[in-house]
Amino acid sequence: MAVDEGPDPMHAAAIDDAAQALLFAWDQAREQVTPRLSWPQLNALLAVERAEGVNLGGLAAELNMLLSSASRLCDRLVASGMVERVPGRADRREIALYLTPSSRSLLAELRRIRRLSLSATLEKMSASGRAALLRGLTEYAAAVEDDQAATAPARTA
Repeated sequence: MAVDEGPDPMHAAAIDDAAQALLFAWDQAREQVTPRLSWPQLNALLAVERAEGVNLGGLAAELNMLLSSASRLCDRLVASGMVERVPGRADRREIALYLTPSSRSLLAELRRIRRLSLSATLEKMSASGRAALLRGLTEYAAAVEDDQAATAPARTA
């Protein structure tokens, strides 16, 4: 009797190869909506969206980058009208980051384009294939969240 020792490495390779199609669809949507916005800038917008009012240190931690790099990235986003800096409520020396109306519109359009592209491709799949994909990706996302929660440093307020 064989003992199951975890996922087959060939599955990881096959999933890595298959995921390229999904990443390609996302990249095409990003290029359509935000041709002058880099991946790091887009990731920063998404991080600010997830945690409105985040400070620069929190953004740097979320993006796993140096504070100075996050500051320069934020400077570019402020200059392009995508993010605004607002003095903190509790400590006026601390700066809170918020999306602007134009960046909210941009992210909504990005999602709309991406979902249209995904829908067109999903229509070509069988119902059982779509269900299996959704089930697998949902389980994968939950596992990633578990990993992130387990490895995240303790944060204090």
